[in-house]
Amino acid sequence: MRSNELGRSFDVSLFAAQRVHFSASLRAVMETPSAAESSEPQRLVCFRLREQEIGIPIAFVRETIRMRPITRVFLTPPWVIGIFSLRGEIVPAIDPASWLGLQRSVVRDESRLIVLRHATKTLALLADQLADLRTLDPATITPPPPTLSAEQASVLSGVAVTPTGTVRIFNPDALFSSERLRTLEQRLE
Repeated sequence: MRSNELGRSFDVSLFAAQRVHFSASLRAVMETPSAAESSEPQRLVCFRLREQEIGIPIAFVRETIRMRPITRVFLTPPWVIGIFSLRGEIVPAIDPASWLGLQRSVVRDESRLIVLRHATKTLALLADQLADLRTLDPATITPPPPTLSAEQASVLSGVAVTPTGTVRIFNPDALFSSERLRTLEQRLE
């Protein structure tokens, strides 16, 4: 086998391995059951995303990490950033700004990956910058506004007005069980 054929063969094998790992990670994310609603105060990990503050229930946040090399996966939607290795585990990373129809996030020094866990499943969100940890009374949380598209509203569990601004609350159950992730998983199989 000539050198360039060997290189091409290796590239194809590497791509196939990336697709298998990415597909397996997405499949694991999609098979997670929904969490029950709670009347207890909600503790949120908040981050900035395109000039907006987003909160995720702390129970779903495995960790926040600095940006690291991410391998782009060929022929995936623009909201899929790619995959990366986190202590040997292959983790898919998405850009929630692109997912929500906002301008794509730009990676800067303040950018972070918020690694979510949902049962034994893992997925990372790109954040422009980390914000505060917040504790919100569920009575202060209102449904997403009707001005949002159905797809945007489907991944938000609510909105809360705080003294420092509005916090949009991501619904990890809806994110993990979304039609977009299900469709992507089917394409990668």
